Amino acid sequence: MYITMNRLITILANSQAHFINTARVAILIVMVWIGALKAFQYEADGIVPFVANSPFMSFFYTKKAPEYQAYKNPEGKTVQKNIDWHKQNRTYIFAYGLGAVIIVIGVLTFLGIWYAKTGLIGGLLTFGMSLVTLTFLITTPEVYVPKLDGDFPTPQYGFPYLSGAGRLVLKDVIMMASGLICAADCAKRILASMASNK
Repeated sequence: MYITMNRLITILANSQAHFINTARVAILIVMVWIGALKAFQYEADGIVPFVANSPFMSFFYTKKAPEYQAYKNPEGKTVQKNIDWHKQNRTYIFAYGLGAVIIVIGVLTFLGIWYAKTGLIGGLLTFGMSLVTLTFLITTPEVYVPKLDGDFPTPQYGFPYLSGAGRLVLKDVIMMASGLICAADCAKRILASMASNK
């Protein structure tokens, strides 16, 4: 058992570079998948509460929060009056642009496997994008369980009780850390290359 554990520790210690590349692949998968979904109506509708309440992004929309609450489409369902509202709000145009940006960031980070300078940019952009996403925990009311009255009032609501949307946002802490790890690895390789060229 002792020999096996030592061997495992040695393998893990010698595999750090490969695991950093695994992080790059993971970032690529998440970014391309999520970015591509922004081309679909249900995903574009789903990000409206985050964007509309964000001081960094709300200017992309024509309608002010909380007007969107009256025009929510249930996932997988199409209500034409809601679709029309979202078209006027520029919901879909913004989602297409955001999706493209997310895909580009994922690809840049992934290319860091071979191109350190490109990967450095991608890693820093992944960190920055995740940092902006995490601000939704402050600006978006929907990230916390709402207070419901009536026959069955909500016993736990508000901070720190994350809703499904809040739990999804909180996971960006991992993306933020992964972006920094990938950027740091690229920076190390750039410095090594500069030192060898002296």
